[in-house]
Amino acid sequence: MSEPAKRGLFVSFEGPEGCGKTTQIQLLHKRLTSATRRVILTREPGGTAIGSEIRQLLQFSPAGYSMKPETELLLFTASRAQLVREVIAPALDSGAIVIADRFLDSTTVYQGVARRIDSGVVTLINGFAAGGRLPDITFVLDIDVALSEERVRSRPQAGNAPDRMEQQPREFYENVRAGYLKLVASEPGRVRLVDASASAAEVEGQIWTHLRKTFHGFFDGSGI
Repeated sequence: MSEPAKRGLFVSFEGPEGCGKTTQIQLLHKRLTSATRRVILTREPGGTAIGSEIRQLLQFSPAGYSMKPETELLLFTASRAQLVREVIAPALDSGAIVIADRFLDSTTVYQGVARRIDSGVVTLINGFAAGGRLPDITFVLDIDVALSEERVRSRPQAGNAPDRMEQQPREFYENVRAGYLKLVASEPGRVRLVDASASAAEVEGQIWTHLRKTFHGFFDGSGI
């Protein structure tokens, strides 16, 4: 793959709870802020005022515990629809680098695979919400479910209990991991598998190697 068609670069991170996405996004952001291009961070659900309200309902509101899978699907994609049009598309069109903490692949895996919603329905709604925008490259941080659970338990919670998505049964997370591995196999041109059980520095090295190799001309002259 050569440079992306867009003037900007759209990088997304995917993976189960506890895979280290937040750490790797922060490390990549720190590396790229030395460049001349603007770097925008986004997260799902959230990233806009509307998205933040949806995030609260999806993850923390007591009302969310009676939520049906179809409702969950529509709320996640509603947040995404706003985020794409308000933040992501304008940023990419202006030449910025967008680093996304989850994008439409999360819906494919969490709601399509783990929640067992028809894949055709998920694909249709995903496409509508994203407005045809796809990441130029997606990193799936893969980790064993037992290690993932251990990392989630050891997180400093600042007095807060794990959110609703972190309280699913083990079978749910096994299905999530299987869904991500299937995604990697089905879209090798865009989706890259990263061993997230390695140290943070080793994972960062894997990610940066993929970026420089895939978009070999994008960072030239940037000082990175």
